[in-house]
Amino acid sequence: MVDERDTVRTPAGGRRGGRGVGDVVDLVKEYARQETLGPLKGAGRWLALGAVGSVLLGLGLVFVLLGVLRLLQTEVSALDGAWSWVPYLIVATVGILAAVIALSRVRRSTLGKEPR
Repeated sequence: MVDERDTVRTPAGGRRGGRGVGDVVDLVKEYARQETLGPLKGAGRWLALGAVGSVLLGLGLVFVLLGVLRLLQTEVSALDGAWSWVPYLIVATVGILAAVIALSRVRRSTLGKEPR
């Protein structure tokens, strides 16, 4: 047990025991855990959700582009015969344009910011 003479009154009126070194070590460990593991878990969750979202959006874009290709091949009769390569060019252009727009929205300055 801690003797009454070994305790120090804190400004808030509480008592602080004489076991200072052990308490400080525990406090530092808890602070390090809070400041490293918490943000790492949040970053891992952010990366996982971002990866899943980008895969799903990419897969959806592929399906939409395949649908547009199929639509152009079946419904536009002017693109038959010698012009059968035009639907592929149109779909490739739209896909590249979508990729350029998506990549232009990613900026290094916004990657490290906290959401508001």
